[in-house]
Amino acid sequence: MNKQWMQFAEQVKKLYDKDFVPLHEPTFNGKELEYVTDCVTTGWVSSVGAYVTKFEEELAKFVGVKRAVAVVNGTAALHIALKVAGVEADDEVLMPSLTFIATANAVSYCNAVPHFIDVHEETLGVDPFRLNLYLQEISEIRDNELYNKQTNRRIKALVPMHTFGHAVHLDELMALTNKYHLVLVEDAAESLGTYYKGKHTGSFGKINAMSFNGNKIITTGGGGAILTDDETLADYAKHITTTAKVPHKWEYAHDEIGYNYRMPNINAAIGCAQLEKLELFLVQKKALANIYEELVAHLDDVTLFTEPTHSDSNYWLQTLKLGDSLNRDEVLTFLNEQGVMSRPIWQPMHELEMYKFGPMMDLAMTNDMKRRLVNIASTPLEVK
Repeated sequence: MNKQWMQFAEQVKKLYDKDFVPLHEPTFNGKELEYVTDCVTTGWVSSVGAYVTKFEEELAKFVGVKRAVAVVNGTAALHIALKVAGVEADDEVLMPSLTFIATANAVSYCNAVPHFIDVHEETLGVDPFRLNLYLQEISEIRDNELYNKQTNRRIKALVPMHTFGHAVHLDELMALTNKYHLVLVEDAAESLGTYYKGKHTGSFGKINAMSFNGNKIITTGGGGAILTDDETLADYAKHITTTAKVPHKWEYAHDEIGYNYRMPNINAAIGCAQLEKLELFLVQKKALANIYEELVAHLDDVTLFTEPTHSDSNYWLQTLKLGDSLNRDEVLTFLNEQGVMSRPIWQPMHELEMYKFGPMMDLAMTNDMKRRLVNIASTPLEVK
């Protein structure tokens, strides 16, 4: 690599004042310790407690939905969202191949089949324009439900994912779900604090999922949430994530197969403190993106991936887009050797052994983005 890249690495380390810069670290500078200590001293550390209720209420208010159901991680949130949305065994679920494996795994947990869709270069999320042409070719509507003519399976849902916190083309995708009788379930795992035309992501689908893993905008350690405006669906999601236990003062009665997915109070306590700092984190993320734009301008054949015109993005992970003259693996090797942790985008789902024989459209853009995209250090910087 040349002097430009050496200078870039040194500038990133100077920004963070570190010899080794992680990809994304959690920031704990609020009331996290105070709230966790309260859980420990009172004994309310498990899946029932005031912090769980507060976290759900504050999260729902921030996103702009009626209900949030806190669970142990984003994968569990998506699993239950799909189940509650009506996805059944042998259904197909449309989703991007360019995503973290949790999206595909959650579909598989429902004994359903991931059906991989290509992405749009502007958003890195599901391409609604090519999806429309693809569905015209391979599907048909029978009795108000969509079926794959090639497999004869029902196509039940569409799961767009807001890659690195950049909103997909939601208007166009919602139009497609209406046209093709599909349920929209947003995978908003990465997009807390991201807005599409002024409305928060994770509020457009019938029921949606979010993640609070340790590397997200805010964290609960491990955690996720189911988001919806449908009170009935929220009640059902809360019920089956609490082992489907029927309320009683002392009896253990369960009315269906449930899941032990509820978020513990001690995790929710961390989340409450993190939510109090969320607006500041978002300002810091935007400031970091602006700094990177200036730094990347001095690199040949590289651009910083920036928010689409319709998206007010949270910039969860800062992303370099490499031109044809650059080799992704050489860039990754150099930056990591220089102490600037960097990583490739996820291996596309259609390349994984367990999913490579499933239904998929032509994935030309997905394959192209795989060789071009590099995530770089993204921990929020203090705004001075």
